[in-house]
Amino acid sequence: MEGHVTNSTTQRFPQHNKDFCDKCGQGTITACPACQKPIRGRYHQQNVIDLTPDDPAPAHCIACGKSFPWTERRLTAAKELAQAIEGLTAEERDVLTKSLDDLIRDTSHTRVAAIRFKRLLAKVGGGAGKALYDVVVDIASETAKKAMGL
Repeated sequence: MEGHVTNSTTQRFPQHNKDFCDKCGQGTITACPACQKPIRGRYHQQNVIDLTPDDPAPAHCIACGKSFPWTERRLTAAKELAQAIEGLTAEERDVLTKSLDDLIRDTSHTRVAAIRFKRLLAKVGGGAGKALYDVVVDIASETAKKAMGL
C-alpha cells in the first residue's frame, strides 16, 4: 500500500507473493482496488534472462486510470507539506498545493505546474522544501521531472 514492490512477477511466480511488505509492514496488493484488474508487473520474454532491477510501482492503473493507494498517499503528504511551508503567502501555498495534481499525471498543465512548483520551492528552501521536493520527485510524471530539470 506504500508502493514498495515485493514481487514484480506476481502472476508468473505467485509463490513469491507476500501478504505484508517487509519494509513498511503494510498489506500488499496485486490488483487495482478500484477495478480489480491485475497490476501489471515485469514484462517476461521467453528465453530471456532479465537482470535489471525492478521498476518502481506504477502510479496509476492502466485499466481504469485511478491512482494507486501509494500515489494517493504521497500526494496527500505532499499537499500537507505544501500547506505547512513557511516563507510563502497563503495564496502561494494554495497555488503550490493545486499544482501537485498536475505533477503526477501528464496533462496539458503539467509543464506549467512544474514551473510553478520549481519557482515556489526555490523561494523557500529549507527542510520542509526539501521534504516536499523528495515526495514530489517520487510521484511526479516523467514530463514533470523533465520540466523541473531532473
